[in-house]
Amino acid sequence: MSFLRRRKGTDSSKSQNLRCNIVKEDEKNNLYESPRKESYNSKKWSCWDSCCWFIGFVCSVWWFLLLLYNTMPASIPQYVTEAITGPLTDPPGVKLRKEGLTVNHPVVFVPGIVTGGLELWEGHQCAEGLFRKRLWGGSFGELYKRPLCWAQHMSLDNETGLDPPGIRVRPVSGLVAADYFAAGYFVWAVLIANLAQIGYEEKTMYMAAYDWRLSFQNTEVRDQTLSRIKSNIELMVATNGGKKVVVIPHSMGVLYFLHFMKWVEAPPPMGGGGGSEWCAKHIKAVMNIGGPFLGVPKSVSGLFSVEARDIAIARTFAPGFLDKDVFGLQTFQHLMRMTRTWDSTVSMIPKGGETIWGGLDWSPEGSSFNCGAKTLRNNSINNTDQIPNINLANMKNVNYGRIISFGKDVAEAHSSKIERVDLLQDSMKADMLTNLTNCDIWIEYHDIGDHRIKAAADYKVYTAGSILDLLHFVSPKLMARGGAHFSYGIADNLDDPKYQHYKYWSNPLETKLPDAPDMEIYSMYGVGIPTERAYVYKVTTATDCSIPFQIDTSVEGGSEDSCLKGGVFSADGDETVPVLSAGLMAAKGWRGKTRFNPSGIPTYIREYSHAPPANLLEGRGTQSGAHVDIMGNFALIEDIIRVAAGATGKELGGDHVYSDIFKWAERINLQL
Repeated sequence: MSFLRRRKGTDSSKSQNLRCNIVKEDEKNNLYESPRKESYNSKKWSCWDSCCWFIGFVCSVWWFLLLLYNTMPASIPQYVTEAITGPLTDPPGVKLRKEGLTVNHPVVFVPGIVTGGLELWEGHQCAEGLFRKRLWGGSFGELYKRPLCWAQHMSLDNETGLDPPGIRVRPVSGLVAADYFAAGYFVWAVLIANLAQIGYEEKTMYMAAYDWRLSFQNTEVRDQTLSRIKSNIELMVATNGGKKVVVIPHSMGVLYFLHFMKWVEAPPPMGGGGGSEWCAKHIKAVMNIGGPFLGVPKSVSGLFSVEARDIAIARTFAPGFLDKDVFGLQTFQHLMRMTRTWDSTVSMIPKGGETIWGGLDWSPEGSSFNCGAKTLRNNSINNTDQIPNINLANMKNVNYGRIISFGKDVAEAHSSKIERVDLLQDSMKADMLTNLTNCDIWIEYHDIGDHRIKAAADYKVYTAGSILDLLHFVSPKLMARGGAHFSYGIADNLDDPKYQHYKYWSNPLETKLPDAPDMEIYSMYGVGIPTERAYVYKVTTATDCSIPFQIDTSVEGGSEDSCLKGGVFSADGDETVPVLSAGLMAAKGWRGKTRFNPSGIPTYIREYSHAPPANLLEGRGTQSGAHVDIMGNFALIEDIIRVAAGATGKELGGDHVYSDIFKWAERINLQL
């Protein structure tokens, strides 16, 4: 027992000592840990932590939604959309297939500027590994990976307008050339899919892809593109029972195909040698979508300062950002140097001068467009009775004829009150100054000098007649090449032999339509969207190496309905092409038998009143009139499919007009 008591006592003392040691150890640990806890608790939540957390949260939500979208049954998004918008209507192809329409006439697509893919066939060392990879269209991955190399390979030779030494960039072929501009951004894909619903396939559809950077005649000189289009159309007619093709050009493709119709008739070596009856034998209809027949003022701002309304607004939110050396790039300077080698841009300079576009104190449109009006969803076919009433008495006249004005006061004052210093012509005659700047990116403005820049601004205002002088002043090399390939006037006598030259073939005011009385021509375009028509500019002196002219985004019209916003005057159009350019030839110049249309080809205007998508689930909308989004407009697609299936313009219902294009046409003194 004594042994047991002794062991028990020993164990008890050991346990007591152990407990003491544990307590002491805990106290010791607490002495070391408490400073760390206090330090952790006192740490502040920094801005960097907030940014990281926010980015992580957004990325996590994005990936979760992307996973959900790709794993859910296809019926769920449709169910949600129908719950919000009501039952979905059948796409035009499905609807017309139920009516019994089937494949009939072969169709030819002619893409416009920018929308066609370009791929690399030969390049410099910086482009290693890019053989037959897309430099334009698709993912634009190479733009982000090696932007300077990309800009170098997308540029043409500034002397010849053709390939620079050691570089060959060529158009992508096939329907994939322009079905999508980038992933998820359709161009021709929706129309192609709807045509397929009634039986069309690749043997009855052809994408007339071309290098949209080149002048139209140079696409034949370098790539024989016009000859390929001729051969493919002949093949499609021969392999489809002799049925003529329906040609569907879009945007600048409208001008390109206008050039083609004259080229194919003209004798070689300048033309294709098809003869005067070629178009009559091979073409049923030309259905022009968003055609800039008479040019677009937007091209002037692009050539003058590499700007449009959206870019000018971006400059306002981030002043100087795009001009500065950001990540080794001077964005605007690179863009200007690259785009001024693209001769095709010159084809869209306004044509017809002040006769068409107005002068210092008048313009055809006047004040008949309410820039603040909200668009109704009224784009059903032949539905012209829902056009909102516009109180013209409360609207102010706009001098759209002044395409460029330096200052709001100049844009709005009567011409008699504008004091112009006519220094432009004298300064243009002066010798060009040598490049004395140390700019990394050379552009032509660096050779002009402050005196000549001031002279351009002191001229105050430019109309469609004087805008050519200004563009020759700021971009002499491009305009010299452009002058050899394009024209901008109105012919006095179309029988003059000089109009047999290819430079006139894409100008509808200086050329005749083919001798094809059974062919039809459609002008199809969106209306109801404020579209750039004229600009208020300012001279900027930010740095010696910057572009000296900018749209003055501080200039506003002063009311919600004003057509002057952010330094840009807007008129009715499709956001890119004004109605005046897209519709005047069909409304007047080609209407009936005229000197521009001697065989009396029937012409029809099909306007589509813009209705934006009701919600995000509708995507880019099925009733859009915007310049590219209209390619998914159900009413337009239905019109095209009906004509391709054999319908005529009269069977479509003839003209379908929302705008005042016929009223404007009456104000234009165009000798017919």
